[in-house]
Amino acid sequence: MYISIRQATIKDTAIVSDVLLEAALWLQQSGRPLWHESQVSRESISKDVANGLFFIAEWAGEPAGTIKFQLEDLLFWPDISQEESVFVHRLAVRRHYSGGKVSSALLAWAVEQSQKLGRHYLRLDCDASRPRLRAVYERFGFRHHSDKQVGACFVSRYEYKVPPQFTF
Repeated sequence: MYISIRQATIKDTAIVSDVLLEAALWLQQSGRPLWHESQVSRESISKDVANGLFFIAEWAGEPAGTIKFQLEDLLFWPDISQEESVFVHRLAVRRHYSGGKVSSALLAWAVEQSQKLGRHYLRLDCDASRPRLRAVYERFGFRHHSDKQVGACFVSRYEYKVPPQFTF
Protein backbone atom coordinates (compact mmCIF):
# COMPACT_ATOMS: atom_id res chain seq x y z
CA MET A 1 0.00 0.00 0.00
CA TYR A 2 1.23 3.48 -0.87
CA ILE A 3 1.73 6.07 1.88
CA SER A 4 1.33 9.68 0.77
CA ILE A 5 2.31 12.71 2.78
CA ARG A 6 0.69 16.10 2.50
CA GLN A 7 0.74 19.38 4.35
CA ALA A 8 -2.06 19.74 6.88
CA THR A 9 -4.41 22.68 6.42
CA ILE A 10 -6.38 24.44 9.12
CA LYS A 11 -9.29 22.13 8.18
CA ASP A 12 -7.07 19.21 9.24
CA THR A 13 -6.45 20.48 12.77
CA ALA A 14 -8.85 17.89 14.22
CA ILE A 15 -7.13 15.08 12.31
CA VAL A 16 -3.67 16.08 13.50
CA SER A 17 -4.90 16.49 17.07
CA ASP A 18 -6.71 13.14 17.00
CA VAL A 19 -3.59 11.29 15.79
CA LEU A 20 -1.44 12.96 18.46
CA LEU A 21 -4.05 12.37 21.16
CA GLU A 22 -4.40 8.69 20.23
CA ALA A 23 -0.62 8.27 20.54
CA ALA A 24 -0.53 10.21 23.81
CA LEU A 25 -3.31 8.12 25.37
CA TRP A 26 -1.73 4.84 24.21
CA LEU A 27 1.61 5.85 25.70
CA GLN A 28 -0.08 6.90 28.93
CA GLN A 29 -1.94 3.57 29.16
CA SER A 30 1.35 1.76 28.49
CA GLY A 31 2.94 3.53 31.45
CA ARG A 32 5.12 5.76 29.24
CA PRO A 33 3.41 9.16 29.26
CA LEU A 34 4.79 11.65 26.77
CA TRP A 35 2.38 14.44 25.92
CA HIS A 36 -0.38 15.79 28.09
CA GLU A 37 -3.77 15.99 26.41
CA SER A 38 -3.58 19.79 26.64
CA GLN A 39 -0.36 19.75 24.58
CA VAL A 40 -2.00 18.00 21.64
CA SER A 41 -5.45 19.57 21.79
CA ARG A 42 -6.86 21.34 18.76
CA GLU A 43 -6.41 24.66 20.50
CA SER A 44 -2.76 24.08 21.34
CA ILE A 45 -1.71 22.96 17.84
CA SER A 46 -3.97 25.12 15.65
CA LYS A 47 -1.41 27.92 15.24
CA ASP A 48 1.29 25.48 14.10
CA VAL A 49 -1.14 23.78 11.73
CA ALA A 50 -2.18 27.17 10.33
CA ASN A 51 1.51 28.06 9.87
CA GLY A 52 2.04 24.92 7.76
CA LEU A 53 4.25 23.03 10.21
CA PHE A 54 2.25 19.80 10.38
CA PHE A 55 2.08 17.11 7.73
CA ILE A 56 -0.20 14.09 7.49
CA ALA A 57 0.70 10.61 6.27
CA GLU A 58 -2.20 8.87 4.56
CA TRP A 59 -2.47 5.15 3.90
CA ALA A 60 -5.11 4.32 1.29
CA GLY A 61 -6.55 7.79 1.81
CA GLU A 62 -6.91 7.41 5.58
CA PRO A 63 -4.90 9.53 8.07
CA ALA A 64 -2.25 7.20 9.49
CA GLY A 65 0.30 9.54 11.09
CA THR A 66 1.59 13.05 11.48
CA ILE A 67 4.83 14.96 11.89
CA LYS A 68 5.81 18.53 12.71
CA PHE A 69 8.50 19.86 10.35
CA GLN A 70 10.24 23.11 11.23
CA LEU A 71 13.22 25.11 10.02
CA GLU A 72 14.44 26.16 13.45
CA ASP A 73 14.34 24.88 16.99
CA LEU A 74 15.90 27.23 19.49
CA LEU A 75 14.35 25.41 22.46
CA PHE A 76 15.95 21.97 22.04
CA TRP A 77 18.82 22.94 19.71
CA PRO A 78 19.99 26.44 20.70
CA ASP A 79 23.66 25.50 20.41
CA ILE A 80 23.84 24.59 16.71
CA SER A 81 23.57 26.48 13.44
CA GLN A 82 19.88 26.65 12.60
CA GLU A 83 20.51 27.36 8.92
CA GLU A 84 22.02 23.95 8.19
CA SER A 85 19.30 21.88 9.86
CA VAL A 86 15.65 20.90 9.74
CA PHE A 87 13.89 19.72 12.89
CA VAL A 88 11.06 17.26 13.39
CA HIS A 89 8.77 16.90 16.37
CA ARG A 90 5.47 15.27 17.25
CA LEU A 91 5.94 12.20 15.09
CA ALA A 92 2.91 10.03 15.81
CA VAL A 93 1.22 7.07 14.14
CA ARG A 94 -2.28 5.72 14.70
CA ARG A 95 -2.20 2.34 16.46
CA HIS A 96 -3.94 0.66 13.51
CA TYR A 97 -0.93 1.57 11.35
CA SER A 98 1.84 0.80 13.86
CA GLY A 99 4.71 -1.38 12.80
CA GLY A 100 7.19 1.07 11.36
CA LYS A 101 6.08 1.68 7.78
CA VAL A 102 4.32 4.97 8.46
CA SER A 103 6.99 6.37 10.78
CA SER A 104 9.72 5.37 8.30
CA ALA A 105 7.78 7.01 5.47
CA LEU A 106 7.45 10.22 7.49
CA LEU A 107 11.14 10.27 8.33
CA ALA A 108 12.15 9.48 4.73
CA TRP A 109 9.89 12.30 3.57
CA ALA A 110 11.57 14.66 6.07
CA VAL A 111 15.00 13.66 4.73
CA GLU A 112 13.82 14.35 1.17
CA GLN A 113 12.44 17.75 2.16
CA SER A 114 15.71 18.56 3.92
CA GLN A 115 17.58 17.70 0.72
CA LYS A 116 15.33 19.96 -1.34
CA LEU A 117 16.03 22.80 1.09
CA GLY A 118 19.77 22.21 0.92
CA ARG A 119 19.98 21.47 4.65
CA HIS A 120 22.74 19.20 5.93
CA TYR A 121 21.04 17.69 8.99
CA LEU A 122 17.66 16.41 10.05
CA ARG A 123 17.45 16.66 13.83
CA LEU A 124 15.04 15.44 16.48
CA ASP A 125 14.87 14.76 20.17
CA CYS A 126 13.10 12.23 22.32
CA ASP A 127 12.76 11.36 25.97
CA ALA A 128 16.15 9.93 26.96
CA SER A 129 14.48 7.19 29.02
CA ARG A 130 12.78 5.58 25.98
CA PRO A 131 15.28 3.01 24.63
CA ARG A 132 12.82 1.42 22.19
CA LEU A 133 12.04 4.76 20.57
CA ARG A 134 15.70 5.65 20.46
CA ALA A 135 16.38 2.32 18.73
CA VAL A 136 13.77 3.16 16.07
CA TYR A 137 15.62 6.37 15.23
CA GLU A 138 18.99 4.65 15.29
CA ARG A 139 17.78 1.87 12.95
CA PHE A 140 16.60 4.55 10.54
CA GLY A 141 20.09 6.04 10.53
CA PHE A 142 20.01 8.79 13.14
CA ARG A 143 23.16 9.23 15.22
CA HIS A 144 23.04 10.18 18.88
CA HIS A 145 24.28 13.75 19.15
CA SER A 146 23.93 14.53 22.86
CA ASP A 147 21.66 14.55 25.87
CA LYS A 148 20.21 17.78 27.19
CA GLN A 149 18.03 19.00 30.02
CA VAL A 150 15.26 21.21 28.60
CA GLY A 151 12.99 22.47 31.35
CA ALA A 152 11.55 19.40 33.06
CA CYS A 153 12.54 17.14 30.15
CA PHE A 154 15.79 15.20 29.80
CA VAL A 155 16.10 14.44 26.11
CA SER A 156 18.42 12.59 23.79
CA ARG A 157 19.15 14.60 20.68
CA TYR A 158 19.66 12.84 17.36
CA GLU A 159 20.86 13.96 13.96
CA TYR A 160 20.71 12.42 10.51
CA LYS A 161 23.31 13.51 7.98
CA VAL A 162 21.31 14.40 4.89
CA PRO A 163 23.01 13.29 1.69
CA PRO A 164 23.32 16.02 -0.94
CA GLN A 165 20.64 16.14 -3.60
CA PHE A 166 22.05 15.34 -7.00
CA THR A 167 20.65 17.13 -10.01
CA PHE A 168 21.36 16.23 -13.60
